[in-house]
Amino acid sequence: MELWIPITVFAAFCQNLRSALQRHLKDSFGTTAATFVRFGYGFPFALLYVGILHVFAGMPLPRINSAFLVSGALGGLAQIGATFLLIHLFSYRNFAVGTAYSKTEPIQAALFGFVLLGETLSLPVMMCIVLGIAGVVMISLARTQLSAQAITSSLIGKSALIGLASAALFGASAAFYRSASLSLGGPGFLMQAGFSLACVKLFQSALMASWMFFRTPHQLSLTLRHWRISTLVGLAGILGSLGWFTAMTLQPAAYVRALAQIELVFTFAVSWLVFREAISRNELLGCSLIMLAVIGIILSS
Repeated sequence: MELWIPITVFAAFCQNLRSALQRHLKDSFGTTAATFVRFGYGFPFALLYVGILHVFAGMPLPRINSAFLVSGALGGLAQIGATFLLIHLFSYRNFAVGTAYSKTEPIQAALFGFVLLGETLSLPVMMCIVLGIAGVVMISLARTQLSAQAITSSLIGKSALIGLASAALFGASAAFYRSASLSLGGPGFLMQAGFSLACVKLFQSALMASWMFFRTPHQLSLTLRHWRISTLVGLAGILGSLGWFTAMTLQPAAYVRALAQIELVFTFAVSWLVFREAISRNELLGCSLIMLAVIGIILSS
């Protein structure tokens, strides 16, 4: 099995945990603060990881270049916007519809990868990506009562547009991050990914902290007051991000983000095995489609 596959599965698990914690924080902190803790409280862990690789593994620090700075900054801005929009979706009643559209990210990541890096995907992989997205949409709409109004809302409603915008920004950030990491040209995929992540988190943390200091200082103080839960979000987020950065240094972003759809399977497994919650036929079928897509991507790669 290629190394990027277990790394991606691990990252998807960590992202599932981070999303659950962020959704809990959103009600107490607000959208901006819940977005910030992912970056601000994750940066120290990213810095620690780079320090361990440099001091104990003897890996030299990469040399920064202009392509790295531009790609890293654009990726960081895109990820902030995408995270903000995704958390904002929690405020909508038809959150499931918006979330379904936000999962079109693999296709958009493939488009950005083609435009920015000239990467192309084989027809079987593209078919698997579409199959996986169909499974996600089926799960997201499984508990939605279908009607003319619901279908219209799912196509042109505000939450659908927010979901699409979030997916586009996540897809762009994935392609920019891969571009940034590859632009370093060495000294190895672990240090390239870790160094890129630390630099991006520093940029995101400084940008958001400055914005919040002047615009929403009360939300910034909330994250400091509740530093324990904020630290947990930061740790879960940085472990997931390390997985994404490392996997996307090894493999095109579209492959990684498509395989990451397995996150929903984790969610339903916990729901069924731990909380004994019932799963509908459509949700089970959606999970099956995602698993078929994941198997197809692994075999095709």
